[in-house]
Amino acid sequence: MVERRPVLNFVQHFVLILGAAIFAFPIYLAFVASTHTGIEVNRGLPLLPGDQFFQNYATVLGEGLSTAGAPPIGLMLMNSTIMAMAIALGKIAISLLSSFAIVYFKFPFRVLAFWTIFITLMLPVEVRILPTYEVVAQLGMLNSYAGLSIPLIASATATFLFRQFFMTVPEELTEAARIDGAGPMKFFRDILVPLSRTNLAALFVILFIYGWNQYLWPLLVTTDESYYTVVMGIKRMANAGDSLPEWHLIMATAILALLPPVIVILGMQRLFVRGLVEVEK
Repeated sequence: MVERRPVLNFVQHFVLILGAAIFAFPIYLAFVASTHTGIEVNRGLPLLPGDQFFQNYATVLGEGLSTAGAPPIGLMLMNSTIMAMAIALGKIAISLLSSFAIVYFKFPFRVLAFWTIFITLMLPVEVRILPTYEVVAQLGMLNSYAGLSIPLIASATATFLFRQFFMTVPEELTEAARIDGAGPMKFFRDILVPLSRTNLAALFVILFIYGWNQYLWPLLVTTDESYYTVVMGIKRMANAGDSLPEWHLIMATAILALLPPVIVILGMQRLFVRGLVEVEK
């Protein structure tokens, strides 16, 4: 019999609620700032929402912040979404195929091939950014969605995770598929991919947010405003030069920039959690 301890339960819930409030408070302040005028925000950050909600959000959605060289946020949100989706889907597709080949095909130096891929974890994009930029420039992919996403789609982490999962698939399942006449790609498509659903969901959420938060690489490969991402736009808005930043519009942009990742997380929450904690496959 489990003993009920009301005091302990209260303390646990209080700590959890306090932790959630600490994390949520900066987001609340950003939202409050986005509902006031620039003069009110520069005078002192209020703690209650104002009456400029529709005006501020209509401004950033329709006009952008021309004084900072930032286009309307709708365009930047679209660019960030395209880049994040391309990076997430590209990483998953390449990692699935490479892991499948390493685990299920017997070819010379396959272990060396895996460790060569794995070692690239020590070479993030910031380390190899100059040669990567030179290759992208020579291929004419500057100021393009291909230039924003293709150099970032290889993922040693996803390859490692899929390899570890494929190695847990029972050998009897492979033999049964072979006896039924299933070829390698049919086995991959009809058995391995459905079994990997929770892993795919967890990796998609993580990789989408990774692509969404990219700043340095888009800053280097884009000079055309029509390819700016929302993270770049927020940074440009904050660099107001000699004038005061228009924090009410910057905060409205930041709140809107939160929405796509939040929607992805909420939409895939159940599969995402199962993919992180599930042990029995």
